[in-house]
Amino acid sequence: MPGMTRNSRNSQGARFPGGFAPEPEDDEPKSKSQRKRDMTALQDLGAELEALAKDRLARVPMPEALADAIHQARRINSHEGKRRQMQYVGKIMRGLEDDEVEVIRQALEGFKGTSKAETARMHLIERWRELLLADDAALTRFLGEHPGIDVQALRNTIRNARKEKELGKPPRYFRELFQAIKTALDLKDGKGRAAEEPTPDHPEPEA
Repeated sequence: MPGMTRNSRNSQGARFPGGFAPEPEDDEPKSKSQRKRDMTALQDLGAELEALAKDRLARVPMPEALADAIHQARRINSHEGKRRQMQYVGKIMRGLEDDEVEVIRQALEGFKGTSKAETARMHLIERWRELLLADDAALTRFLGEHPGIDVQALRNTIRNARKEKELGKPPRYFRELFQAIKTALDLKDGKGRAAEEPTPDHPEPEA
C-alpha cells in the first residue's frame, strides 16, 4: 500500500473537524484605509446633524448622549471650541451600533428628499408667475389646471403686478401673485393631484 504523503494528509484533514486547515473567517478585518473612510463618513454624518434645523433635529432618532453632544456643539460659537466638540460627536458616532447609524442616515436622506421637493415647488411657482406676467394666454391655462380659485382676484393681482413693475414701485403685488399661485397649487395637491411643470403653447419668455 503506498505511503501517505504530508500533503495528502493535510488535504484529507481539511475536510473533517480537527483538520490542519484553519476555518475560513466570515468577517475579514477592515483595512486601515477603509477604517479611515468609515470614520470620516461618521464624522460627516455628525456634521450634518449639527447643521440641521432645530425642528428636524428633534425628529432624528438618536441616543441621548449623541443628542446632548450635538446640542452642545450648536451652542458653541468659537471655531476651535466647535471643532473639538465635533470631534467628540464623531467619537460618539463611532461607538454607535450599525442599525443606530442607519436610522440616522435614513432620516437625513428623507430630509434631503423633502428639501429637493420644496425647491422644485418654489421653482414651479416662480415659473408660473413669469408666465402669468408675460402672457395673458397663460392665465387661461393656469385656470384650466387649477380650478376653484378666485379668478377676478387673480386677474387684479396680475394687472397690479404688471403696473407696479412699469412704474418701478416696490413689488407688493409681485409677492402677492406668488402667494396666490402657491395657494392654487396647494388646493390642487389637496385633491391628490401632483403639480406639474407648465407647458405653454408659445415659447417661454427668457428669464
